[in-house]
Amino acid sequence: MAESQVPIPEHKLLESPNSRTIEIFDWAITASTNPISNASECDSLQATLGFPLPEMTFGNNFLTLEHKSSSWKYSFTTEGALKAVKNGELGPGDGGVKVGTDPSSAFMMPQTVATKPYDWTYTTTYPGGLEPSNNSEETLSGGDEEPKEFKWIAADPEDPSQKIPMAELTRPDPILFYAEIPLFEDELHDNGSSALLVRIRVMPGCLFILARFTLRVDNVLFRQFDTRIYHSFSSSPPLIIRETSGWEAPYERVKRLLPMRDDLTPLTDPSFIAKALTEMPPRLSQGEGGKTGWRALGTRREITKLQ
Repeated sequence: MAESQVPIPEHKLLESPNSRTIEIFDWAITASTNPISNASECDSLQATLGFPLPEMTFGNNFLTLEHKSSSWKYSFTTEGALKAVKNGELGPGDGGVKVGTDPSSAFMMPQTVATKPYDWTYTTTYPGGLEPSNNSEETLSGGDEEPKEFKWIAADPEDPSQKIPMAELTRPDPILFYAEIPLFEDELHDNGSSALLVRIRVMPGCLFILARFTLRVDNVLFRQFDTRIYHSFSSSPPLIIRETSGWEAPYERVKRLLPMRDDLTPLTDPSFIAKALTEMPPRLSQGEGGKTGWRALGTRREITKLQ
């Protein structure tokens, strides 16, 4: 394994009871982890979304990255993630999941639940999102400068600087900041599990985020949607790489990969599911998938420059 060659830069760590921040170079990165939302918070969020919330909704959790000189501010929030869940009848490309109670239905809630249509699996392809910065608010209230626009554009597949350098991320560099931020989790009325977890680590030379949505619908399928964000502190102008990937496979195909046939425990482990899905031939896990027609299958890489 390669040895770390990166000197540790000057940085500051700040902590409060429910949040932690690292200030490094021109960045301020804050992770906030809190208890599950209380009843009144859930009622308010549910009224905003228009469908029932997951059983475990961490409505006050978030991860925010702020680049001070460019005023670029990017966050992962529970509300943002749930707003990306389909509210209403599912159509082609939405990845509707069949359930055993009605084999003729492409998508339906378990019959014990009376509610208007929405994606009861809470499938979300949320990649995080830009937030208004203080500078843009000042501009809107009468400042002289126009607010900056930060657009994601397709990465050049031939340019190695626009790819996430996995070799760098596997080096044993010191981790200056690490956080796990759960946004929601649900057991799908005992039909499986659906969860979204955001992880961040900051090393001396870069930051890396993995937001992973994992879905298990028992005896039907497994599904995963990853958002990876990478930034090298040495890039000039500052370059952000965002990679989103979707995988899917029938339940039985993943079940065949169990180390011990009679032990189903790994099927509840997101790490095992991720390994199983990502090591399958792409024509299966990112092409054929679970035969739901989910439009998020495959991988997309984008960049934005902060200048």
